[in-house]
Amino acid sequence: MSARPLAIRRTGLVTAVGLSAPAACAAMRTKLTNPSETRFIDSRGAWIVAHQVALEHPCRGLTKLAKMAAMAIKEVLAELPRAGWSTIPLLLCVAEHERPGRMDGLDDRLLVQIEDELRASFAPSSAVLAHGRIGAAMALSHARTLLQRPNVARVLIVATDSLISWPTLSHYDHCERLLTPRTSDGFMPGEGAGALLVGQMDQEAAAGELVCTGIGFGMEKAHIDSNEPLRAQGLEAAVKAALNDAGVQMHDIDYRITDLSGEQYYFKEAALALSRTLRRLKQEFDLWHPAECIGETGALAGVSVIALADAASRKGYAAGPAVLAHMANDAGQRAALTLQRRGD
Repeated sequence: MSARPLAIRRTGLVTAVGLSAPAACAAMRTKLTNPSETRFIDSRGAWIVAHQVALEHPCRGLTKLAKMAAMAIKEVLAELPRAGWSTIPLLLCVAEHERPGRMDGLDDRLLVQIEDELRASFAPSSAVLAHGRIGAAMALSHARTLLQRPNVARVLIVATDSLISWPTLSHYDHCERLLTPRTSDGFMPGEGAGALLVGQMDQEAAAGELVCTGIGFGMEKAHIDSNEPLRAQGLEAAVKAALNDAGVQMHDIDYRITDLSGEQYYFKEAALALSRTLRRLKQEFDLWHPAECIGETGALAGVSVIALADAASRKGYAAGPAVLAHMANDAGQRAALTLQRRGD
């Protein structure tokens, strides 16, 4: 790895199946789901079903994104004095600019609204990263750079997103990408927020702590909206870059966690990428996908993947110490991470 591995210190999650990381990860471990009808109707006249987050005081739009993000931040920073929050850079992951029906204000108002909700401020080096599902990987790459500065001991990565708005849902409904009784090749939309507190790995870390040892990126020309034949070259490049960054090979990985949310295109891509990177036979190679429990959550997908890997690592129900995580955007951006549990 070109820099010291990043340690995942704490995680926070706000999802349709749990309003904290322990609750949400326990639900995902047991494959619990909680879909419900939205207030939107699809082109066939049926209610659109989604994984909705139920807050104490119902709200929508930027307000809901800010409140969910604030809840996740409070969870990960609960043990840190508020006076020290202003020294922590916050990297806010939001929907990519290409997202159909993308909310206004994500780039210039949401971070301010989150700080107002918390009645706190964060370091001037805080930034908004509009990279959708690969946002967590981009944030970890950026955090690796920030943590090399002498005055930065930790970085807060936050993701908040929702696909449950009519401009977004109507687009995916028109493209027949929503999961319905008539369309099996689709995803169920979701929403939520998550947070990761990361720092450089040290020798005093507790056993079971998860560290990010490799990060890789790629670009897929044959993305889901193209007419080109899929060869998974973008994901293959991302996976190989992450493995090389960590100094390991695919057969060293024990299991995988991804952002797969139900569409055949992305499952096929994952299978193709595996066939081109795994050179030794493995009897078992589990593939976990949290979206089956929390829905397609956009920018939250990467954080939810890491939070689940962290819970599995700390509680000892993972298939092994090494995990590969990978994420993909509709426009073709691909990202992969290698994560490793610290020895007992």
